[in-house]
Amino acid sequence: MEKKRHPKFVVPNFGLKTRKRVSARWRMPRGIDSKKRVKKKESGASPSIGYKNRPELRYARSDGVFETLIHNEGELLSAAKTKKDTIIRFAHSLSVRKRIALQAIADKHGLKVANKVRKV
Repeated sequence: MEKKRHPKFVVPNFGLKTRKRVSARWRMPRGIDSKKRVKKKESGASPSIGYKNRPELRYARSDGVFETLIHNEGELLSAAKTKKDTIIRFAHSLSVRKRIALQAIADKHGLKVANKVRKV
């Protein structure tokens, strides 16, 4: 199952040529004359409860598959036993040597890895 798609939520006046410093992030409009706060149609979409996903798909990736963050070999082996339909993601703090060792174990158990090590 795929998650719902939603438009980009940007700040008001994001596309104007005079507003080059405005970065593409969401901030709640608070001005008294803000057309975005009043939810005018031409001012773009705002986050609301209608964009929320079903509870079984929340915190999943955009394709609907869940990820498991792995820090060591024990977590990898427990994920291999219990969660066959998840994707493994190695933690940022792991060294390349440890990633290569854990990736060999994941390949042996048939697990998909989101951030594979490209062998040098």
